[in-house]
Amino acid sequence: MAEGFISDEDIQRVRDANDIVAVIGERVPVKQKGRDFWCCCPLHNEKTPSFKIDPALQLWHCFGCGEGGDVFGFVMKTEDLTFPEAVRRLAERGHVEITQTGGRGASSSKKARLREICAATAEFYHTQLMRSREAGAASARSYLAGRGLGGEVPKRWCLGYAPGHGALLRHLSARKFSAEDMVEANVVSRGNDGRLRDRFYNRVMFPIFDVQGECIAFGGRVIGQGEPKYLNSQETPIFYKSQVLYGLDKAKTAMASTGIAVVVEGYTDVIALHEAGVQNAVATLGTALTMRHIRVLSRHASKRIVYLFDGDAAGQRAADRALQFIDGSMTPEAGKNKIELCAVTLPDNLDPAEFVAVRGADALRELLDNAQPLLKYGIERRLAAHDLGTAEGRTRALADALSVLAPIKDSLLAKDYAVQIAARVRMRESDVLEQLARLAPPRAARDDAPSHDAAAPASAGAPGAQEPLDARPDGQAGARMSNAQRFRSLPAVERNRLLFEREFLSVLAQHPLLALEHADALAGTGWHSKVHEALATSMLQTLVEDPAASAATVIANAEAARRGAASVLTSAVPREGSTPEQVCAYLAEELSLGDAEEAVATMKARLADAQGTSPEEAGILFNTLVETQKDITARRAAHRPLA
Repeated sequence: MAEGFISDEDIQRVRDANDIVAVIGERVPVKQKGRDFWCCCPLHNEKTPSFKIDPALQLWHCFGCGEGGDVFGFVMKTEDLTFPEAVRRLAERGHVEITQTGGRGASSSKKARLREICAATAEFYHTQLMRSREAGAASARSYLAGRGLGGEVPKRWCLGYAPGHGALLRHLSARKFSAEDMVEANVVSRGNDGRLRDRFYNRVMFPIFDVQGECIAFGGRVIGQGEPKYLNSQETPIFYKSQVLYGLDKAKTAMASTGIAVVVEGYTDVIALHEAGVQNAVATLGTALTMRHIRVLSRHASKRIVYLFDGDAAGQRAADRALQFIDGSMTPEAGKNKIELCAVTLPDNLDPAEFVAVRGADALRELLDNAQPLLKYGIERRLAAHDLGTAEGRTRALADALSVLAPIKDSLLAKDYAVQIAARVRMRESDVLEQLARLAPPRAARDDAPSHDAAAPASAGAPGAQEPLDARPDGQAGARMSNAQRFRSLPAVERNRLLFEREFLSVLAQHPLLALEHADALAGTGWHSKVHEALATSMLQTLVEDPAASAATVIANAEAARRGAASVLTSAVPREGSTPEQVCAYLAEELSLGDAEEAVATMKARLADAQGTSPEEAGILFNTLVETQKDITARRAAHRPLA
């Protein structure tokens, strides 16, 4: 669904309406220390607060994981939203009406009305379940009780009953909701004859909530016989199946505390597990797990994601589909980006609800604790499908098992597993490793989540068409861990240079007036990192267009040009005993001296290799070298370290 542009003015009004301390404080407890606020980072699991919030600049930075940005960046990273989605989310929070142009997308007020309709519908269905004396409602209560979901469970999960017969249509019409909005919310449908009717009829209803706990859709299970057995809401402007997980609003706290997410396949499984005490469980909504789901879960579960498969044939087909998620993010080379995706199959053809009912939550926790990494799980499944007692079976098993490793065939982890496979199929390690190397990597797993992003202005920090930020001096992409290793392997002088560049850019970004004073340094420094060069260029462009630009605007524009820029530009911490002006002056001179010393080295190299240089040119070069060295010596003597 194409959506429109959000104006710079609306973005600024949304920014002004959402104090960053308040927004972050709604998610994690924050404490003030001096002029700043600190908390434990919601992006990774930590016990000691390393997440700083600057209320004056309206910026944040985590010194544990290195992330940082403004209020939009925080919402994007914690809720896995695009920039336009984050703007709209904060617009709703701050009660700011925004206008989108050039597209067909729903406005924030339209989405707010759709949410109101879903909330009213959930309340209506719940009342019908709990109070109606109709036979259908009694059957719904009987069904839930038979699944162990009676008592207070319907109240805790807002379960309901859809009677049909236009009952919901009449109720919502009495609440003054328009027919157009009811149809768009997908709780009412329009037939070929043009008549309106309830979408759900004679079903047990499971309201679907977003991560903030707002109702956005429904799932219904037919009572008795009927098809389809399960019926979900169609996609709407507020509901995209491939981006939403049932129960995440309730599970996110347990995920954060345990670092583990458990993924099951049904609504009743999620509820049964939560009621049994396994409160970090969620379910997909009639779709296979997508990479978008995994990214959402990894925001809340820092350690691992466990896919819990039913023991029946359908569960095993789902297990085979899950192997498409094997990629480089599962290898140690991914560093901080590593995703630990595990899997376990329930025994005796049981589903999760049946398992906890029969064997208890502790038995399930033991299974979850022993869940295998998805790589090992997939390899074991492939090997088990063949007769390893025959040469033909072992040959087929080898090819089948190695295919699991194809997406990561160049990693050390793949080679380790290949050696293990060689032992299982009784073949030489060298032959198996050679066969692994010849494998063609499969096409990347398709993320079925459709894109619903409005195109935000580049100056506002829209994430589209961004280049990846990388710690490497050449700016090329690479895994974070290998970048850190490369950085540590650099000479100390080069490491210091890169750190000086980073701090200089960060202080200037947080104090744009100082950036204007040091515009010559931004333009003239010989940056050792292409990333730093790109950030300096972005800052200059922003300040040329708007000399009064705020720190948030400078950083947002840099983020638009270079993904991850906010993490760099929010990383500087105040130097005790030194003002930002003193720090900038010191760093500007340090970088200038470094450039001058590099120029001296270049001139010396030219003099040493004088081929093609006339005596006159060599004399001029020598005199310039001498004068430059004298200048550097004098400047170094006057260049005192900061207190």
